[in-house]
Amino acid sequence: MGGRSTLVKAIKFAKHVSGRNVTYMPRPGDGAPRAVTLIPGDGIGPLVTNAVEQVMEAMHAPLYFERYEVHGDMKRVPEEVLESIRKNKVCLKGGLRTPVGGGVSSLNVQLRKELDLYASLVNCFNLPGLFTRHHNVDIVVVRENTEGEYAGLEHEVVPGVVESLKVMTKFCSERIAQYAFEYAYLNNRKKVTAVHKANIMKLADGLFLESCRQVATKYPSIKYNEIIVDNCCMQLVSKPEQFDVMVTPNLYGNLVANTAAGIAGGTGVMPGGNVGADHAVFEQGASAGNVGNEKMVEQKKANPVALLLSSAMMLRHLRFPSFADRLETAVKRVISECKYRTKDLGGDSTTQEIVDAVIANLD
Repeated sequence: MGGRSTLVKAIKFAKHVSGRNVTYMPRPGDGAPRAVTLIPGDGIGPLVTNAVEQVMEAMHAPLYFERYEVHGDMKRVPEEVLESIRKNKVCLKGGLRTPVGGGVSSLNVQLRKELDLYASLVNCFNLPGLFTRHHNVDIVVVRENTEGEYAGLEHEVVPGVVESLKVMTKFCSERIAQYAFEYAYLNNRKKVTAVHKANIMKLADGLFLESCRQVATKYPSIKYNEIIVDNCCMQLVSKPEQFDVMVTPNLYGNLVANTAAGIAGGTGVMPGGNVGADHAVFEQGASAGNVGNEKMVEQKKANPVALLLSSAMMLRHLRFPSFADRLETAVKRVISECKYRTKDLGGDSTTQEIVDAVIANLD
């Protein structure tokens, strides 16, 4: 009788164990806490980065933050901040307000160039429980981050006439195409779409397309197609579910990512990051609204979901997949329960209420 009881217990235990997912076998030392550079930024940035800090602490995530004050009205990113990111390899940042006009350069662009964060990745997808006009949206926008119209090469030829140069190189076009196809291959994505305006900018965007086509030949299992950027925008708002991975030059990627984010549920819930060969900076995926407004800051009602999901991406990047899974699951539970939502999602919750709900839903 005792033997039978032992056997039943063993079967139950086996069933219990078999239900677990073996997601990651760490190397010795992988559990050592990792340093992450933290830039709270402007506007709602300190609110949403603090939300991430609270959740990380509640999870006992194996990382700690090195905080630096950087603001969009500075002339340059302080050297000690760049050194911290170079040392830690990873950074989490809130939005930095970029002055419009006036000759002040964007610190966001400076960061990308100084650290050669050549690939921007924004994941735009439907969240269960969040009503949107379109369903089955799961788009990843891979944007070239260092050249194109963002090269910053502008000058006044004569009073009243300004020339702005768009720089495209074979090297940068090939490496962003390679990153997009590699991402698709590693994440079981089926299609890569190149977005362009080569019908008008035949040399610049023509070079981009030529690079994408060459890289596509190395990935025969992944479908490749091309779309002109104006038709792309129309297709996004009418039938976004047709897109999978999209690879774009710099300016088009900014427009496409923000449009896709709006379609999938809003910029307040879409994660993203910027990555290069050696460093990665994680932030809200779509740039629209990433610093919020004074009223939102005063009322402390910023939506932390985008940065929480971006920090889950960061945890995977740091090889802490189970922590990333726990965080994503908790955030999605809060969204699906429809009890706590910030104003952009049709509710009236504060940032702290969202944070408390996420922590309460952590496994």
